[in-house]
Amino acid sequence: MPAVIAALTLLVTLVAPGLAGAQQPDPNGAQQPAPGDNYIVATDITFAPFEFQDESGKLVGIDMDLLAAIAEDQGFDYTVNAVGFDAALQAVTGGQANGMIAGMSITDARKATFDFSDPYFESGVQMGVLEDDDSIASYEDLRGKSVAVKNGTEGATYAESIKSQYGFTTKYFADSSSMFDEVRTGNSAAVFEDYPVLAYGIKQGNGFKTVTDKVPGASYGFAVAKGQNAQLLQQFNAGLANLKSNGQYEDILARYLDTDASTDDNSILGLIKSTWKLLLEGLWLTVLLTVVSIAIALVLGAIFGLFRVSTNIVLRGIGTTYVDVFRGTPLLVQAFFIYFGIPAALDFQMSAFTAGIITLSLNAGAYMAEIVRGGILSVDKGQMEASRSLGISYLKSMQKVVMPQAVRTMIPSYINQFVITLKDTSILSVIGLAELTQTGRIIIARNYQSFNMWLIIGVMYFIIIMALTKLSNRLEKRINR
Repeated sequence: MPAVIAALTLLVTLVAPGLAGAQQPDPNGAQQPAPGDNYIVATDITFAPFEFQDESGKLVGIDMDLLAAIAEDQGFDYTVNAVGFDAALQAVTGGQANGMIAGMSITDARKATFDFSDPYFESGVQMGVLEDDDSIASYEDLRGKSVAVKNGTEGATYAESIKSQYGFTTKYFADSSSMFDEVRTGNSAAVFEDYPVLAYGIKQGNGFKTVTDKVPGASYGFAVAKGQNAQLLQQFNAGLANLKSNGQYEDILARYLDTDASTDDNSILGLIKSTWKLLLEGLWLTVLLTVVSIAIALVLGAIFGLFRVSTNIVLRGIGTTYVDVFRGTPLLVQAFFIYFGIPAALDFQMSAFTAGIITLSLNAGAYMAEIVRGGILSVDKGQMEASRSLGISYLKSMQKVVMPQAVRTMIPSYINQFVITLKDTSILSVIGLAELTQTGRIIIARNYQSFNMWLIIGVMYFIIIMALTKLSNRLEKRINR
């Protein structure tokens, strides 16, 4: 399988720049910045007010403005790789990024893996409940209930530290909007959140209120991998000190923490009007990933499908191994392994777009191989025997007699796999690809209108998938005439 992945990496790397257009550049040289100090900085994408996208699609927030001001003060260039908090951690430790700024708390456990800058924000934790919930006013009211927390945050750390004392359980989520939705559904009673994030959400009209005083928490810091990128860390510290002395630091904080409540139109029509460009960009990337991956998967499926029915035991074993590996492991694990695991092990960098194409192609190719095998086996064995009895070679018989009949039965399954792969693109949000589902998460992180946004995105998926389904039905009818 490494040979297959290497070949696909080369292929996609050659074509990706022309296809991925607006995607983030491949972070080559993550551990050795190019001349002029051009760094790759990983970040979260759904942690307002520290990092989130505005209505124009620009990544903004306290962290983003601080980074921009420090880079200008210190004279270095950088590219932001917005992949999400968990993926950002792996990007830094795996060499895909030089540093990370994502509201990351400085803890003793993390100091074993990362080197941190001087603190740039003093955090704290508050508990929030629905604004019409008067049954919970303190930690004592949580006994026997569950609370929602976000991976890697001070809120999660504090909740864990007191949950045995107050008798509640914790549920972990990848982003703040998912935590709030968990409480809205009634499955959890409260959220524990970093106080500026909770305060920002309340001002955006997320329907929550705070019921406890702020508990002092750990400080936020800029992080690099242990023993790496010392120059970047020094530049960040020097720039931060300059911003604090000249007043820019306080101006940046006030820009987001003292903001007024949102007056945006968050109705379905209002959201469509304000986000349609972002949604179409996400849809385009979803379709692009699907089409390119399916095109490659068709070739892989044909090759390994023929291997699966080959009379050669070695080829049959190769085909079986490929299918078993990629059908027998979750797509999410494959995405992490290809994007983070292989580059770290072999010491090279790979763009998220390239990794996404390879992941989807290999996964879909395994299912395509089974479609090919099933199609070939559906053809009566007498067809092959009759062809061979006329002196036609095995390969020629397969090409001229068996495959034309097999393809007729395979086309509906191919369309079905196309639909499945289109839906599977949503999993690639974990490596930072802003396809349609990730675009929805990004928008929700800004306005917290989860119901309306998921309804809009669900309708978009439904229209595309129904169109493909109708196409499949028409093709099947034409073939069977």
